[in-house]
Amino acid sequence: MQALLVIDVQNDFCPGGALAVEGGDAVVAPINALMSAYETVILTQDWHPAGHSSFASEHAGKSPFEMTEMDYGPQVLWPDHCVIGSKGARFHPDLDTDRADLVLRKGFRRAIDSYSAFFENDHATPTGLEGYLRERGITDLTLVGLATDFCVKFSALDAAKLGFGVTVKRDLCRAIDLEGSLAAALDEMATAGVQLTG
Repeated sequence: MQALLVIDVQNDFCPGGALAVEGGDAVVAPINALMSAYETVILTQDWHPAGHSSFASEHAGKSPFEMTEMDYGPQVLWPDHCVIGSKGARFHPDLDTDRADLVLRKGFRRAIDSYSAFFENDHATPTGLEGYLRERGITDLTLVGLATDFCVKFSALDAAKLGFGVTVKRDLCRAIDLEGSLAAALDEMATAGVQLTG
């Protein structure tokens, strides 16, 4: 069984948002159209408390997109984004959320970020998505959404590591591309056996 995993198509990652991905809103209509091809549709949602440790505003003298070291390893510092209950954290208004079998919120623990739909950034704390997929008998995943080089990449790599068949539709993703991060992400995913299409 196959599922469509739609990653973080939220206002803050679309044009005008706090962490806008160029062309982020362009994926919404084709993702909606793709949903009908899948029996199971899962949406992920970045869901940060105010003052999250990954926000540059929480680190004196640091600016967005600088790196810092957390207990769990290196961490990009982001603009404040997808704060719980805010307009920026909501799904893009045109996204067909009614089709979702599951909405998985991640990044809600203040002290740790969560790019992947499967694990937080310590690569050990599970979100529960694996168990849901196993219970549903789902073996193959198609990933779309935002952003290719962060939350899509980490979700795809974890899914492959867990033994799922994984396809990323590049044409239905958009990237942040920090200093070559898109090319590196595509290489990592291909090396891990992720099928890259579109």
